[in-house]
Amino acid sequence: MGVMSGGQAAVAAIEVEEVKTVFGLIGSATMEMFDALYDSESINFVGVHDERTGTHMADGYARVSGETGVILAGQNGPGATNLVTGLGQAKAAFSPVVSIAGALASGHVYRDAFQEVDQQAIFTPVTKKTWTATGTDRVPEMFREAFRTALSPRRGPVQLNLPRDVLSGQHDFEDLQRPNAYRNTSLPSAGAQGVVAAAELLQNARKPVIVAGGGIKNTGGHKAAIYLAETVNCPIVTSPGHGDAVPFGHPLNAGQMGPRGNVVASRLVKEADVILALGTRLGFNSTFYSYDNINRDAQIIQVELEPTAIGRFFPVAVGIWADAPSAARQIADAIGKIVQRHEIADWTATFQEERGAFLAKRDAEAMMGAGPIQPSGLFKVFRDVIPKDAAITMDAGTLCLQATDALNYWSPKSLHTPMDFGLVGFSYACGLGIKCAQPDRPVVSLMGDGGFGMTISELSTAVDHNINTVTVVMNNGCWGAEKAYQRDFFNGRYIGADVSSPDFAKAAELYGAVGYSVDEIGEVGDAITAALACGKPAVVDVAVDPNALYSFRRDSFKHRGG
Repeated sequence: MGVMSGGQAAVAAIEVEEVKTVFGLIGSATMEMFDALYDSESINFVGVHDERTGTHMADGYARVSGETGVILAGQNGPGATNLVTGLGQAKAAFSPVVSIAGALASGHVYRDAFQEVDQQAIFTPVTKKTWTATGTDRVPEMFREAFRTALSPRRGPVQLNLPRDVLSGQHDFEDLQRPNAYRNTSLPSAGAQGVVAAAELLQNARKPVIVAGGGIKNTGGHKAAIYLAETVNCPIVTSPGHGDAVPFGHPLNAGQMGPRGNVVASRLVKEADVILALGTRLGFNSTFYSYDNINRDAQIIQVELEPTAIGRFFPVAVGIWADAPSAARQIADAIGKIVQRHEIADWTATFQEERGAFLAKRDAEAMMGAGPIQPSGLFKVFRDVIPKDAAITMDAGTLCLQATDALNYWSPKSLHTPMDFGLVGFSYACGLGIKCAQPDRPVVSLMGDGGFGMTISELSTAVDHNINTVTVVMNNGCWGAEKAYQRDFFNGRYIGADVSSPDFAKAAELYGAVGYSVDEIGEVGDAITAALACGKPAVVDVAVDPNALYSFRRDSFKHRGG
């Protein structure tokens, strides 16, 4: 490549990785990189208003594209520390984000210099790995390692700190290596012994169920999971936040299980005699680590790409370290070769009857009448008007948690939540990142008023870059989950629970977006339909009954007798 600065080499290294979009906030610490980005013909730079939300955009981009999302914090110190929350969220979601930040000049370290903070120490707990570059000549090497680490199983975010002197220094670089084998590495398949053991357990089961998790969703492995389910003729439930792991319309799909799931799917896992955990840890959101949410007597087959997750929370009869879709196909093929299988048609037929009744009841009991808008009615409208090919993002909070299993997800990678990190303020920015990765796809972001208030400044980013998503603010004037706990377990002693907000529809107009204000349930569908068609970033501000609150974590307050 010849003589160039560290900043130029950094951009060249990103170009070699075939990165198409970089999210970031300009700052003096990485000015050499920004100057090099100015000359890049292959990278689209999306300037954001906050490094945290920019990281959520990179996270969303990575989730749907299967490639790395890249965020560049221009400033060391406060610009870098703003990345921490977003990287904590990406780590919990195993999202391959490459985060880059400027760092203090090497000669100023440990001198209490301007904006000095130990970035290596700060980022280590919230990333898969963190590096601080030690010399200009090593910039391409460290970028190559950052991308390799982010994309290698199990995927996750990485942080690269680039000192000012490293970026401004000059070096005579050789031609950069092209992306190496980590992009085409075969994932491990199941060993024969585990496949046979799993097949025999399923073949002899009377009440088998498959729990499909992120290992199916994130790999696009739904066809393999369905192939196995159809071979066994058993229901599939999905782990929380992964309700899109298999298409909603498949007759064996029971929906989301666990404490935040629906009653039909949750019952299946509580009554099953064999549970195949397919690409899921059976972790907190699925089980609360409790046999209250999973049959104590069930024999568990667990397929996981991360070996330390196998049997971590519940003892397993068969543990298989493998790529979940590959293992599903292997097990299905092995079952197909077994001539005699126990009949489980009654188990599955009963589930399908209950599932149909549940879905019919959900629609029939949706509150569509006059008066304050109720979540059940709002969710029914969402099911009716949100396009089947839409990507839907969620925030944390009581309304979004209710919505995760109340909507219909017709294809994988259509639901994106902050479930494992429980982050408020994630949904809107994540949706912007998804839209950048898939510009022709409808994107609908659901938020509460508190969470949208945290991130409303990114409306400028959306308007400036024509990122036309639809944001539905479910506005109940409070921090709903916490207010529900104060109501149910602390005798209504409310403190800090209520939220004041501007008229979000008018605020959207001030930013140059389109705003819709909705006070009646009959107006919601038309507003969302218009927002999807308007050709601009759009915000639909929906007034939801502030008393329609639900306490999800009742287990946390058992000591209070609730």
